[in-house]
Amino acid sequence: MAKKILVIEDDRDIRESIVYVLEEENYEVISSEDSKILRSINEIKPDIILLDNWLTEWKSDANGEQLSRQLKSDPSTSHIPVIIISAVSNIKEIAEAGLADAYLKKPFNLTELTDIIKKHLK
Repeated sequence: MAKKILVIEDDRDIRESIVYVLEEENYEVISSEDSKILRSINEIKPDIILLDNWLTEWKSDANGEQLSRQLKSDPSTSHIPVIIISAVSNIKEIAEAGLADAYLKKPFNLTELTDIIKKHLK
C-alpha cells in the first residue's frame, strides 16, 4: 500500500508540481489549497504532511507554523511528520517554533523534496 502524503499549498503551480513528482514516486497524494482539509485529518490519515507556511489568509485558518503546532499538540496527529515549506529566510526558526519535523526552503529542487519525504517516512 502506497504511503499517503497530504500537501497543503495555496500556489496552484507549486502544488501541482509537488503532486506530480510525488505521484511519479508512487505515493498517494491528497492536496489542498487551504488548511480546511485538516478538519478531515482523522479520515485522511496521512503518513506525512507537506505544509506551506504562508497560506493565503482568506483561504486558511492559520499559517503553517500555527497549524503545525496544533497538529503536534494533538495526540491523534502528533505522530504524523510535518514538513513546512516556505521561501522566507527564517524558515528554520518557523519550523522549530511550529514543532515541525523538518523544513524545505523554496525554491527547492525535486531531489530535495523526494529525499526529505523518504527520510521522514522511515
